[in-house]
Amino acid sequence: MSDVETLRPRRAESADRLIVAVPSKGRLQENAFAFFARAGLELQQGRGARDYRGTISGLDHVEAAFLSASEITARLARGEAHFGVTGEDLVREEIVDPERRVELLAPLGFGAANVVVAVPAAWIDVRCMADLADVCGGFRARHGRGMRVATKYVNTTRRYFKEHGIADYRIVESSGATEGAPAAGSADLIVDITTTGATLKANALKTLDDGVILRSQANLVASLAAPWSEAAREAARIILSRIAAEEEARTTRELRVKLGDVSDKLLRKAETKFGAILRERGAGSLLVFDAPANRVAPFADWLIAHGARAVTSGRLDYVFRADNELWTRLSARLGGV
Repeated sequence: MSDVETLRPRRAESADRLIVAVPSKGRLQENAFAFFARAGLELQQGRGARDYRGTISGLDHVEAAFLSASEITARLARGEAHFGVTGEDLVREEIVDPERRVELLAPLGFGAANVVVAVPAAWIDVRCMADLADVCGGFRARHGRGMRVATKYVNTTRRYFKEHGIADYRIVESSGATEGAPAAGSADLIVDITTTGATLKANALKTLDDGVILRSQANLVASLAAPWSEAAREAARIILSRIAAEEEARTTRELRVKLGDVSDKLLRKAETKFGAILRERGAGSLLVFDAPANRVAPFADWLIAHGARAVTSGRLDYVFRADNELWTRLSARLGGV
């Protein structure tokens, strides 16, 4: 029996429906709606903002579920949603053995924040995790107790501290403003999530030089424990095809240029130096390249240096491919389920 088979839920209700879990409110929901919309996938929320079920316009066998980020993570782990939009920090913290239970398909470019180890700025001799390990070694002798670490990221903290040889400490689970714990005297240091670090600084805390445990952002996550029927697989393939097509178009530009003498060596240089791929040869000496958006200007300069009189660049709406890397990766993880 495969790992995925052991994780598959025993019940089979709504077996043919693909469940896509998205944040139920706030900026995360707005960004998730915008992400799917860019790929031509319009999320529709039932009878309004208070309805926690919806659809994706034009797709049969697909249901949207509007949930908190934490609940999305839990449902992915239990196999009660096929896809979910949630933070990598929650996946790493709340799912036991996440590499076996879920597949992080694509970072979405929003919800960025870092999970960090932060200590009081007054600890001038503690700059890195090795320094913290040294302090921890003598902390009990000086204070009669181990160090106290305030955090909501209990599992993440334990893994990271173990990697750095830190064992004599106690977790103080935080449900409120973690960054205030050292000043309040309830903890000596913290592990918390931060976007700019401004709140840490305001509370006289500093991040250790190697104290960034995880650079997190919202991800499209697939559950390996969900009931992947043929209908659910086909709906997933369509969704991932559109997401991949939009992403490639957004990061790619089409360049048109006329060059008289084009050798294989020149084309190989265009690919290795600029990531530019010759897509087609048009009438006469017209060449059409696909190139990374951030390499268009230097590539155009290079083409002009090689005899081009003019280079035009255009945006693409979508780039659909027979080989969809996102679906290929998920399909491989699902195996014969």
